[in-house]
Amino acid sequence: MHNSTLIIVLLILMAVAYQLGRKRSRGLASASGGISSLHSLPSYYGFYAAIWCGLPALLVFGLWMAFQSSVITDLVIADLPAETRQLPEAQLGLVVNDIRNLASGNIVSKDIDPVMQAAADHYVSLERTGMAALVVVVLSLALAGFAVAWRFISPELRARNSVEKVVKVLLIISSTIAIFTTIGIVLSVLFEALRFFKAVPLSSFLFGLEWSPQMAIREDQVGSSGAFGAIPLFAGTMLISFIAMLVAVPIGLMSAIYLSEYATSRLRAVAKPVLEILAGIPTVVYGFFAALTVAPFIRDSGGLIGLDVSSESALAAGLVMGIMIIPFVSSLSDDVINAVPQAMRDASYGVGATQSETIRQVVIPAALPGIVGGVLLAVSRAIGETMIVVMAAGLSANLTANPLESVTTVTVQIVTLLVGDQEFDSPKTLAAFALGLLLFVVTLVLNVIALHVVRKYREQYE
Repeated sequence: MHNSTLIIVLLILMAVAYQLGRKRSRGLASASGGISSLHSLPSYYGFYAAIWCGLPALLVFGLWMAFQSSVITDLVIADLPAETRQLPEAQLGLVVNDIRNLASGNIVSKDIDPVMQAAADHYVSLERTGMAALVVVVLSLALAGFAVAWRFISPELRARNSVEKVVKVLLIISSTIAIFTTIGIVLSVLFEALRFFKAVPLSSFLFGLEWSPQMAIREDQVGSSGAFGAIPLFAGTMLISFIAMLVAVPIGLMSAIYLSEYATSRLRAVAKPVLEILAGIPTVVYGFFAALTVAPFIRDSGGLIGLDVSSESALAAGLVMGIMIIPFVSSLSDDVINAVPQAMRDASYGVGATQSETIRQVVIPAALPGIVGGVLLAVSRAIGETMIVVMAAGLSANLTANPLESVTTVTVQIVTLLVGDQEFDSPKTLAAFALGLLLFVVTLVLNVIALHVVRKYREQYE
């Protein structure tokens, strides 16, 4: 039985347990004077039975899957010949990887010998035994948990309290996982960035005006000392993001105002899904559109009026990125504007304001925090975009404010630095983590500033 099949079986058992627990509570209620005699609604007794049936089994399943691979690997290594077990850790890891590939039917790095074949067969045997044991243990736990829940169900059982406690614990665990995941990401980037700053001074990275991370292997080679100034990258990132926001924010906000305040329900039902289709188009398609249509059009149009336009320009990337971001601003702003109470509009109309005055002086100020949140999401989307910049703006780290020239962004350089087989001891590779850390700090500062502005404006409005 595959893992997905076992999960489906568990979900079916939980659904059955819910129905049986609900039915049992109704039966007890009928025998003792009606549903009012129960402490909780019958649905809570169903959820109580489903939780007892599924939660312990799912916990065991998760722990089993987390440790099964390492346990099987240790058992396989223990059965290898002594000379193989005594290999250096790196070589032993390659041997184990070949055994796993052979067991799963993939290509191995060397000829298959009898020892490797026997180890692979042992690996497959242990996997099958482990899967069979997992099925037995999980299903037994599910049935035992349902039996316990069936025994505990009674009119006096505080099923609602128990279910809400379990849900609360699950919510706390989920939020804790999210927090620790964020902390883990930040720390992993921070540690690698500190290794980079040991080789490259922080001042050179923050205030350097040249970006050329090509490190030579020998000192006598050309370019043996790379330049790691991040200013050209952030200048290109801000230039393209600024152009994208000039396109996305006005169009997205005005379309949201029209759809929420002026459009009929029939037009809104058609226009809003069509507009949101833009958000579902893959970014590589936008990149093709920018490289094959927009960039040549801008270059040819500039040539007609005597402008020297690069074949890959920040303007082309920014315009297409702005089109891509329009649904983010429009959809979020539309939802926020619709959330403004109708009573505020009616009060404005009651004192003689027109519809346009109501929108400008009542609706937009009331919805401003949500609109700013949508714009911030759009800015973050623009800063993190990669494919459009690669295909339309190029890879040249030029320090320029001219949108007709080729530039690059931080995310593009991060991808470029980490592509292929890289040594994580060289400043060239570690520079990607330094760029990621600096980008994280810049985004955090922008969010803090925006929250301060929104809070201040909200206080003035209220």
